[in-house]
Amino acid sequence: MKKSFSLLILIILAAFACTQKPTADPNYVKEINEWDAKRVNRLKADDGWLNLVGRFWLEKGESTFGSSKDNDIEIESSKLPDHIGSFIFNDTTVTFKAKDGVEVLLDGKPVKEIVLVDDQKKDMTVLQIGSLKFNLIIRDTLYGIRFRDLNSELVKNFKGVERFPIDESWKITAKFEAYNPVKEIDVPNVLGQISKEKCPGAVVFERDGKTYRIDAVDEGGDRLFLIIADQTSGEETYGGGRFMYVNKPDSTGTILLDFNKAYNPPCVFTKYATCPLPPLQNYLKLRIEAGEKVYGH
Repeated sequence: MKKSFSLLILIILAAFACTQKPTADPNYVKEINEWDAKRVNRLKADDGWLNLVGRFWLEKGESTFGSSKDNDIEIESSKLPDHIGSFIFNDTTVTFKAKDGVEVLLDGKPVKEIVLVDDQKKDMTVLQIGSLKFNLIIRDTLYGIRFRDLNSELVKNFKGVERFPIDESWKITAKFEAYNPVKEIDVPNVLGQISKEKCPGAVVFERDGKTYRIDAVDEGGDRLFLIIADQTSGEETYGGGRFMYVNKPDSTGTILLDFNKAYNPPCVFTKYATCPLPPLQNYLKLRIEAGEKVYGH
């Protein structure tokens, strides 16, 4: 009887331990919640990811667009003209021409014809008609037009992304191992393309007595970009991995790696994004139960 009672107590204690939520300092919880609130606001912004409603790859020559089915590019909306204008794709240049009588705006002023500056440049051309904004994107050899609806239903109804409980143990002091010379690594994307990215080194950390490495991408500035997948990917988290930014290493080669700030790529929210995927070496044999979970289905 004593043995049975003792066994029962052990089972209850084990179950209690498994259901306990991770603990964190209240100030740290506040920091993560504020970070998450900014993340939500960024997603809902006019240039965020929630309002994308279309992406069309251009063919050489002229492509008409509008809400009518007889256009090469159809934007389904009763609020838009049947025929808005056309895109002329010649060599590496895309020109937009508005149809007579249709007012398309650039920075609030009507425009009739303009050569489009793509999204790889700082002065990207963004045109607008009603609540619809559109711009030129380039992905390797592909040239396309991306459309946003500022009155998107997804933006209106978005309540945020489910997250793992905040767990301060996933805020890890890591080391930076520099590559000399800087490496080029292959980074695939959802379109099946491979880009060569500059990798100045690896972020190296320990968890449960094991060592893990993440090859970092240098996008300029004072931060490094991490594209990772782990053993929650495809289950609790997005199968295409998650993103993180970290500050570049300090003078001692130390980096603060906070997985509570791991977040979903844009492709989780829209099929019109062109997200990078984790390079093979950044698939970690580790369950990272921190940060954002997958959104939707």
